[in-house]
Amino acid sequence: MAARSCKIPLSVVGGVVGENGPEDLSPADQSRGELRVRPRIDVVRNAAVLIPLLILLILVSGSSLDRAVAQETTQQAPPGAPKLDAGSWALVDADTGLYLAGKDPDKRVAVASTTKIMVALVALDEGANLDDQVTVSEDAAAYAGSVYSNVGLYPYDSVSARDLLTAALVPSGTDAVYALAEHLGDGSVDEFVGKMNDKAKELGLKNTHFENPAGIDNSGNYSSATDLAKIARAAMEYPEFREIVALPEATISTQNREIDIFNTNLLVVPNSGYDYGPATGIKTGTSAQAGNCLVTSAQSGDESYIVVVLDAAGDTQRFDAGRSALEYGFGEFEHKPLVKRGEAFADLELPYRRDETTELIAAKNVSALAGPGLEVDRQAAHDEAPPSAKTGLELGTVEVSVDGRDAGSSALVVEEGYEEASLWQRVTYWAGGLKRWILQR
Repeated sequence: MAARSCKIPLSVVGGVVGENGPEDLSPADQSRGELRVRPRIDVVRNAAVLIPLLILLILVSGSSLDRAVAQETTQQAPPGAPKLDAGSWALVDADTGLYLAGKDPDKRVAVASTTKIMVALVALDEGANLDDQVTVSEDAAAYAGSVYSNVGLYPYDSVSARDLLTAALVPSGTDAVYALAEHLGDGSVDEFVGKMNDKAKELGLKNTHFENPAGIDNSGNYSSATDLAKIARAAMEYPEFREIVALPEATISTQNREIDIFNTNLLVVPNSGYDYGPATGIKTGTSAQAGNCLVTSAQSGDESYIVVVLDAAGDTQRFDAGRSALEYGFGEFEHKPLVKRGEAFADLELPYRRDETTELIAAKNVSALAGPGLEVDRQAAHDEAPPSAKTGLELGTVEVSVDGRDAGSSALVVEEGYEEASLWQRVTYWAGGLKRWILQR
């Protein structure tokens, strides 16, 4: 295979780092005669002192530089990205998981009730029977009251697993999520939390750990904006989850009563003053340590995004921040053909015919998300030209990636077919080669 490469960087971010070593200067009044008679041992002694100091300086400055670069990369956002009033945030493409913009997106922080998204993901991944009837324990019902968000469950209430999941996600019922965790953990909340942490490892989340299923403040219960986006993206694969988190309100039932519940995510609540048409979910969270948090999603046409806002300036400010990030996504990014059908990627030299070529063109469009900060890479490779070829014969491939992630590929086909070279064409080709060889000697 002969390979050709085309790269189209939409945005390339880079930097130049320089280092200056220490200088050892002689005193200004030192004479040349003094330098001639100074024993060489002094030079060795000075070197023995300076070299360890120099190494130490390089190690310290290098370590500091590495930390500075790492911090800068973490906070990096494309030009024009919104400046949200939040401790950290992230905007990702829901289809591919591509990180698009944010601030401190990998910072470990308390995340409050957004933890319950992981509860839902584990339940759905395990294939939990949502029609199972669950008896609410006294421990779970103890979370009903004024301290924690709850739906007012009583001890020994009988509630379906589906209603418990709905109550955990829509109004953020802590009593409901504990009842569900007990049920799915075979009577042990700790057992279920272990499954949550196993799922975090499975997803490759490096900044996430859980100590309880509700996100109650605890030093061992934390996540990050990018990790939460990955959890939400995985949960949104399930239609049951998508249906629940988009509900403005719902009604759950026990054996003897009905409980009306209302969504705390005002982006999906009509006439809330913060409703956003394209919004499709997902979950709020609030605590003393985490502040006001929001994980939200939206879809319009062939674009869909997930936004995570952590420690927003206030209760309603999180909805403003979430909407701003979503509007930035819809406004600055778009799905577009990164390879167009009929676009030429190689000139194929015809056998035994100098200066005669035919083009290899893309057989179809390859579309993917493009926008600020995303680097598009197109790699084309093709076979040598066969003796003859018909129009449309596949002879290669062009592969497209966006920020290092595969975005699709297209076959490369012959634009205009050709016949096998005649005997005269072969003789002429060989004769021309022989002539050039003689002239070069």
